[in-house]
Amino acid sequence: MTMVKDVDVRGMRHCETTALGVLLRHEGLDLSEPMLFGLGSGLSFVYWDSKAMGFPFLGGRVKPFELTRSLASALGLQLLVQETASPRKAWKNVAAPIDAGQPVGLQLDSYHLDYFSTKVHFGGHVVAMYGYDGQDAYLVDTDPQGGAVSTSLAALARARAERGPMSARHRSFTITAPSSLTSPQERIIPAIRTCANAFLNPPIANLGHRGIEKTAKQVPKWLQRTADPREDLPRAAALMERAGTGGALFRNLYRDFLAECAQLIDSSHLRTGHSLYAEAATLWTQVAALVAAAGESGDTKDLTQAGSVLHDLSRIEHDAMQALSML
Repeated sequence: MTMVKDVDVRGMRHCETTALGVLLRHEGLDLSEPMLFGLGSGLSFVYWDSKAMGFPFLGGRVKPFELTRSLASALGLQLLVQETASPRKAWKNVAAPIDAGQPVGLQLDSYHLDYFSTKVHFGGHVVAMYGYDGQDAYLVDTDPQGGAVSTSLAALARARAERGPMSARHRSFTITAPSSLTSPQERIIPAIRTCANAFLNPPIANLGHRGIEKTAKQVPKWLQRTADPREDLPRAAALMERAGTGGALFRNLYRDFLAECAQLIDSSHLRTGHSLYAEAATLWTQVAALVAAAGESGDTKDLTQAGSVLHDLSRIEHDAMQALSML
């Protein structure tokens, strides 16, 4: 058995911040999950639908791995990313740093992992790996998935080789902190402004505050969009509330990030942003409950009400990001 020594195997709520936490703590940098998420400018919104999809998808964060790249850039971390079409080389890319005493991050499809509770293909899942033996790989996943877990090497290979939306070519990565690390506190304001500007100025109507407004117009039609509302609507609601994030499409994490920042920086703009995101998080939970109720009842009034709340959310989040962009 080969194991990296002194790995803190704490699981968090979100997969990418969980993996980042493992890799950074091993480098001597212990940040809260909200701080990791916020410094990586992780908050976003996307309404994603196409004829090829069974049902629309709502996303509350930036695309997979963008948070990792942003965080590494913000803090001046050395991020080594490797991708390959060869399963043999992919294994070497993982085994070599572990053999040298360094944990590794992996992007893969969670469907194939032995321990994973929800068997749905998702190629943007991220885990940390810190050991292996002749049969199994030892991973750290989110707290809801068990934290320190293991899966067979065969299952890991299938998860890494899977192709599809948001997947990567056997992506693995390591992080090394320089001796003169940029102070996280110095990067708070630039990270917030980067996130706010992207949210306020989306290139297409499916993203940012415009995406929330589009969702407000589309959600009342969702009973017509699905052939199986009792399956599709509760699943959409569950993804909002229980997809490894603590609920509310990542608004809870960003609210907590802003609260932590407000303890470090005295700013009325920051306090305004925090107050508005606290309100937004509560309203997103209401939207999820209304969507779930519509799936159970088949009643359009719940979706109409959800659309009304989403109109409010578009305005609230726009106002929050407008305030934060002025930091």
